[in-house]
Amino acid sequence: MRHGSRPFAALILAPALALAGSPLLAASSTGTTVTITVTDLRNTKGVVRACMTDDANIFPKCRQDPKSHRATVNAAGTVTITFENVAPGTYAIALLHDENNNGKADRALMMMPKEGYGFSRDAKVKMGPPSFKSAAFEVADKPLSQTIRMRYML
Repeated sequence: MRHGSRPFAALILAPALALAGSPLLAASSTGTTVTITVTDLRNTKGVVRACMTDDANIFPKCRQDPKSHRATVNAAGTVTITFENVAPGTYAIALLHDENNNGKADRALMMMPKEGYGFSRDAKVKMGPPSFKSAAFEVADKPLSQTIRMRYML
């Protein structure tokens, strides 16, 4: 199924399932650092869950990727998440502002997300999560930083 043809529920379920209760996992014992600054959180409730994968076939469900990097941090005005030991390659990141820290993306009318979400390269959402290609970025041997804006539908 093409990313653009997924029902809007996929936007809600995929990042939450990918991120729920996930520990930080390192892809290897060597590599570089990827630092993400998350902006525009609407409040400091709950946590921000982040998941970074190089597997285009499962993005944004990176929980299925044993090599994925995952982190959960307390919500704040601006949040910084650092992934260590990232091997060179092409990656994409999915974020969830889990405001009630229940491990899932809550939804409202017509499956619209009630909580915030974001993707690397600040990829836009159009009737579902962006494609891996839209969110993908290259990691080489030097530390990398990027900013992702948290978005809210409601």
